[in-house]
Amino acid sequence: MVFKMSFQKEKKDFLIKKDKSRKGCIDRRIMKLVNKINSLDDFFTTSSCSGRMLSFSIPKSNKKNEVQYLLSSHKKIRFNEIKSTLKMLKSEKVKNDVWFRMSGAILHVASNNLDSAIKLLNAARDVGFRRSGIISLGKNRVTMELVSTENIEAIVSKKGRLVISEDYLGVLIKEGNVKLEKTWKKIDKLCESLNKMK
Repeated sequence: MVFKMSFQKEKKDFLIKKDKSRKGCIDRRIMKLVNKINSLDDFFTTSSCSGRMLSFSIPKSNKKNEVQYLLSSHKKIRFNEIKSTLKMLKSEKVKNDVWFRMSGAILHVASNNLDSAIKLLNAARDVGFRRSGIISLGKNRVTMELVSTENIEAIVSKKGRLVISEDYLGVLIKEGNVKLEKTWKKIDKLCESLNKMK
C-alpha cells in the first residue's frame, strides 16, 4: 500500500513550520532520534517529547487550555524545585486539584507507506515503546504514535489542601527521575535500531 501524492513535499513543508508546542523547540534528549527519523525518506515526525515531570492544577471546567502548570521539566528534578508548589498551595493561590505526573517519551510519526510504518512500529516495540500503533490512515500518509510505558500519576492536593506527605512527594519525584532515565535509554536504543534500518 503506497501513497502516490508527493509525500516528500508534505514532509518538507511540515518540517519548516514554526514549532507550536508550549516549549517551542524539540527536547534535547530526543533531538538525535527526531533527526534520524526525519533523515529517512519514508518518514517524518509531527511531534515529540522525551518524557517529562509535571505538577499541574486542573480547572473545574476540565479544559486543557485552562490547566495551570506549576512545574514542567524535561529533566530530572529535585524536591526543592517542587517546594514552590507547596508554598502556592499553602498561600491558597491554587484552589483546584493538583496532580503530579511523570510521562514517558512519545512521538508522532508520518510514513508514506504501510510497510515502512509497520517496520518502524516493530522496531519501537522491540526497544520498549510498547504502547505504539497506527492512529490514522490518510490519503497521503500513515500516522503512528510511539509511546513508552513509563508513567506515574498521583493527586497531590484536593481543594487547596495537601493530601499526601512531603515524604511521599519525595518518593514520587525519586521514582519519576528513575523512570525518566529508563525512557531516555529507550530513545537511544530506538535511534541505534533505526541506524540499521534500510
